[in-house]
Amino acid sequence: MSDVATNVSSRCVLAMGVVVAVVLGLASTARADDMMVGKTIATQGTAKGVAACISCHGAQGEGNAAAGFPRLAGVNAAYLSEQLSAFANGERKSTIMQPFAKLLSSNGRSAVALYFSSLPPPAGIKAGDNTAINPSDTGAWIATRGRWDQGLPACAQCHGPGGIGVGSAFPPLAGQPAAYIESQLHGWKKGARPPGPMALMPVVVSKLSDTDILAVAAYYAGNVGSSNNAAAAGSKQ
Repeated sequence: MSDVATNVSSRCVLAMGVVVAVVLGLASTARADDMMVGKTIATQGTAKGVAACISCHGAQGEGNAAAGFPRLAGVNAAYLSEQLSAFANGERKSTIMQPFAKLLSSNGRSAVALYFSSLPPPAGIKAGDNTAINPSDTGAWIATRGRWDQGLPACAQCHGPGGIGVGSAFPPLAGQPAAYIESQLHGWKKGARPPGPMALMPVVVSKLSDTDILAVAAYYAGNVGSSNNAAAAGSKQ
């Protein structure tokens, strides 16, 4: 290869490197800007009447077990954004969330989702030990083993070991308030929530009794160590 060709090739590589660096820099700046917008909405609300998210979901997005408000911290951003959009367009029903979601722009919903996804999940969430579960422990049994004779898969098959969540389609269940999990499962039974990926949830809840729902909700709500309880208590003081 001639010196001219070598120089041209080197300049092309250098130019491409500069372009990539600029694009990455712009993307990083945009993400930082979105994070700030999301944090503002989450902690202060908006001038259009959206209340600060933390007033219900906790200062660190840890949720509020007593009121049944779910944790948002560490939940996948794409999942959170999709749920806010579902509230905004009426696919998902909530007298509290629908008005706020409608007041947020698409960018605002994405930004607040990004912010909460960046927060660490509550301390003490356990992966769960399913090696010695008694069939009489209904919640743990359904969560980790399911009832294959009834066509009921284990919750863990989609939501991961201990309900830690998998990707953008299957949110974490571990550490969510029992009242929240119960209300969502009943919501699928009543058709108040979109069916979700592969329309799995309506089929799953059709095989759960009210007692089963209580047991599964209690299992996942209890799948958090004492450190999380202390953190939640501290945030309410």
